[in-house]
Amino acid sequence: MSAKAPKQKNVTPHIGSDFDDFLAEEGIKGEVEALALKKVVSLQLQEILEKEHVSKSQLASRMQTSRTSINRMLDPGNPALTVASLGKVAAALGRKLEFKFVKVKPVAIEKAGSSSGKRKGAVA
Repeated sequence: MSAKAPKQKNVTPHIGSDFDDFLAEEGIKGEVEALALKKVVSLQLQEILEKEHVSKSQLASRMQTSRTSINRMLDPGNPALTVASLGKVAAALGRKLEFKFVKVKPVAIEKAGSSSGKRKGAVA
């Protein structure tokens, strides 16, 4: 005879809000999302350059810009990237750029400099 092991209870059930809510409460959600998006774009560009054997200098020449500008564009930690720059790099690489708006759940909006963390009448 074999004895069945007793079922273990979930010791750490999900408690509280999700990570997006935490970032919103800290007032850094937009900044974190922008930096994450920039990292994704930078990695995609680097992958295209490697796959197509295009150097940074060649890309700069195609875009009629400096290699320094290309380095800034490829720097995942530098969030400054314009739609115009993205369009130029896409064209230089024979690509088109696509954007789309994705519906998300509403989160609390914090006033600049507010210490309470939530604004009156904010959607939670």
